[in-house]
Amino acid sequence: MKELNSVKNIGEDKVVILRMDLDLPINNGEILDNSRLRKSIPTIKLLLARKNKIVIIGHLGRPQNNDKSLSLKPIYLDLIEILERECGGDCVSNVFVDDIKDEEKLKQAISENEIIFVENLRFYEEEESGNTTLFSELKKYGSVFVNDAFAVAHRKAASIILHREMETFYGLSFVEESEKIGNILDKENLVIVLGGAKEDKLKNLEQLSKIADYVLIGGKLPKLVDRSSMIDRRNILVAELRKDGLDLSDEDIEKFKEKINGAKTIVWAGAMGFYEKEDAQKGTEEIARAIANSNSYKIIAGGDTAASIAKLGLKDKIDFVCSGGGVMLEFLTKGSLPAWE
Repeated sequence: MKELNSVKNIGEDKVVILRMDLDLPINNGEILDNSRLRKSIPTIKLLLARKNKIVIIGHLGRPQNNDKSLSLKPIYLDLIEILERECGGDCVSNVFVDDIKDEEKLKQAISENEIIFVENLRFYEEEESGNTTLFSELKKYGSVFVNDAFAVAHRKAASIILHREMETFYGLSFVEESEKIGNILDKENLVIVLGGAKEDKLKNLEQLSKIADYVLIGGKLPKLVDRSSMIDRRNILVAELRKDGLDLSDEDIEKFKEKINGAKTIVWAGAMGFYEKEDAQKGTEEIARAIANSNSYKIIAGGDTAASIAKLGLKDKIDFVCSGGGVMLEFLTKGSLPAWE
């Protein structure tokens, strides 16, 4: 794996463009879980301690144009509240900028504040298309780029590939996640458990079967997988599911447990059933218990995956929680990511 230039190596008195993972679950303006936000607090503190100014960028959801219901303003306020609570008062001058293309707003904000928090990048089509001219005005003032958003490191969005144009460092959380995932490839008896509803997990199935002793497929994925291509892949186990298709069958659970109990390393991404339904949680929770109580090295990823572990009080038995399932699987199969290529 490529050795990343850690933010620990950054100097002082710079204007830093910091890409964070700001895609938090929000309901009517209320943040339901800010753990992704908290992952970057150590990086922010390090940058501030070295007298750097920080321009924070990121995205939320999939807005159509300028959809104010997906504004980053609530996340900005939550971040400042966290920082003020930890340092005991109004410790950081800060401002929210609603237009990354407005040079005058950016210039004034940067001249007067230590933290400048910029509105949702997905309000602009350039972000998703990978057009870095989105940052033309910001780059006039920002001197270095720091990426601390590992969850989206597999995408080619403009804010991810900005490293191609600027001196770049990687945040403390980003470096830790990349090292933890990279180390999986050196471990023995690997079992990968895939679930959830996102079909893109299956695009790397053949490559995953080459690095894993077993790949176990649950969630909605058994309905989407091409079973005819599984004939020669005896290490891929596709769940049959209950008759209603909403959860693992009891037989599936026992088959999966058998492979889990024989593993030395386990990677789990995605719920085993339709986890939002109370009567479809058995498969996920049975597999969660089996993984947590195994003697293996365990890494999990995905919202429902982490939620099931937390609900059962098993989080302390998991070695590492990755911020994104898609990025984890792409890194495992390709050994590299657009965020540093």
